[in-house]
Amino acid sequence: MGEAQADGRTAVRALLAPVRGRIRLAVALQALGSALLLSPVITGTVLARMLLDDPGDDRVWAVLMTGAGLLSAGIMCRGLADLVAHLADNSFTLWVRRRLVERLSEAPLAWFTDTTAGRVKQGAQDDVKALHHLVAHSFTGLTAAVVTPLAVYAYLFAVDWRLALVMLLPLAAFAALYAAVMRDSMAEMDRYGRALAAISSAVVEFADGIGVVKSFGEAGRASRAYRAAVERFTSFFLGWAGPMIRPETLANQVIGPVALLMLTMGAGTGFVAAGWSDPVSVLAFALVGLGLSAPIGTLMVDLQSMQTSRAAAERLVALLDAPVMPSPSEPGAPEGTRIAVSGVSFGYDPAAPVLRGIDWSFEPGTVTAIVGESGSGKSTLAGLLLRTADPDEGTIALGGTPLQRIDGGALYSRVGAVFQDARLLRTSVAENIALADPTAGRARIERAARAARIHERIMQLPRGYDSVCGEDAAFSGGEAQRVCIARALLLDPAVLILDEPTASADAEAEHEIQSALSSLLTPDRTVIVVAHRLTTVSGADRIIVLDGGRIAEHGTHTELLTRDGVYRRLWDAQRTADGVTS
Repeated sequence: MGEAQADGRTAVRALLAPVRGRIRLAVALQALGSALLLSPVITGTVLARMLLDDPGDDRVWAVLMTGAGLLSAGIMCRGLADLVAHLADNSFTLWVRRRLVERLSEAPLAWFTDTTAGRVKQGAQDDVKALHHLVAHSFTGLTAAVVTPLAVYAYLFAVDWRLALVMLLPLAAFAALYAAVMRDSMAEMDRYGRALAAISSAVVEFADGIGVVKSFGEAGRASRAYRAAVERFTSFFLGWAGPMIRPETLANQVIGPVALLMLTMGAGTGFVAAGWSDPVSVLAFALVGLGLSAPIGTLMVDLQSMQTSRAAAERLVALLDAPVMPSPSEPGAPEGTRIAVSGVSFGYDPAAPVLRGIDWSFEPGTVTAIVGESGSGKSTLAGLLLRTADPDEGTIALGGTPLQRIDGGALYSRVGAVFQDARLLRTSVAENIALADPTAGRARIERAARAARIHERIMQLPRGYDSVCGEDAAFSGGEAQRVCIARALLLDPAVLILDEPTASADAEAEHEIQSALSSLLTPDRTVIVVAHRLTTVSGADRIIVLDGGRIAEHGTHTELLTRDGVYRRLWDAQRTADGVTS
């Protein structure tokens, strides 16, 4: 547990480095303000003693003015502390979110395979929010909780050291009870973060999958994972927080105003009766001693916030340390669009390779299909051609230049893709298409949409191309796919990768998508098609068949059917499933 705390503190220090100076200034202002805010109760005690000694003492007004001035200065310092802390928080939040966006935009796409959307959402939203409370509130709150008692006890010991020793008893009891609470709390803080991350992931999966599940009449199944995550979190939280409720409540009561007042009056009365103290000193303890309750009472909240922020900081640091796709120090320029794959092996888990020893060349002006059973590595190979990750072994070269030596902008201006999962951003339809070329004018965007057979559907939307996807632009799966095809047409890449673009479409939508794709199949473009349904690629120039991560066979559709191989078995199985017997 000690190592975990040290790691958390290190993560917090590293993240807060850009605003550390402003946090220190806020803490200093808060410390001064907390001490000065005790001036009214101290002034009241001084005035009581002066008036009891001499009701006509001329110094009364001077004491009052001094107390008022100190109080005003304390209020001003506290206000400035809050202002500086919140300004620091605004700067920090902007800085860390920008860093997250920059880092995640540089991470290889394969990294997102192992990192859930809920985890990213937790880091960018929940964890940043936890650190917001730390920067804007917790540091200043902890300062007040520490400085105020120190100032109070310094004054009380100056008034009557014996009675001050008595007043240390509730503080010692509070510290002992609180230490037990914090010890149990820290031990489970990491599990608390993981449980919250599980809920975030379940929410994202629920939102993504509800449409598919409901379409099969299983609405309850869509929320089952979410309910299970919530139930696990509830069970964990009750088991974690339940045992801490009693000592925490007792700690708060021990340091509460009523308990402090009763202790002060009881002990003070005994001290006065014994001649060890006087009534005015007891009054000082009654007034000033009550100032202990509020700041110490907030100590629990602020320290728990510190724990939460440490765990949040560790998760944020992990996201900010996400692997970055290496950029070439001396970028090379591809000469041509031939893609050569040489001895490529790759696995998301190095111990379980998905691809093994792939050798192939995708020639300019040809259509090459990649087929195979589910899990054979088809989409993985297509992803490597887009450099979603680098091979564990071997090289992939475009125009004679390894992909690792090609700048990202240069690569993606030459190689485009249309995936089976059509993703549209929550922005206008025109901007979704123009992702391929943000400088494109409306005329070019419309030409691409017409070629993709989606222009007429867009013009039926309330605001046409200005309609926003997810708001007043709702597309079916096939229509969204055609918007993505329009995007690829606008890019006009020399190499195009189609990753099962019709896999989830019905017959009518598949026909429309195929018609739109025909606009992309030009004689001078290298096209690579990943397909599950073999009928969609029977006209390809070349077909490579993957089996167990290796190229089992290759050839044209006719050549492959003449062999008793993997392709023939897949073809026969699909024809049988479609009800075709000859």
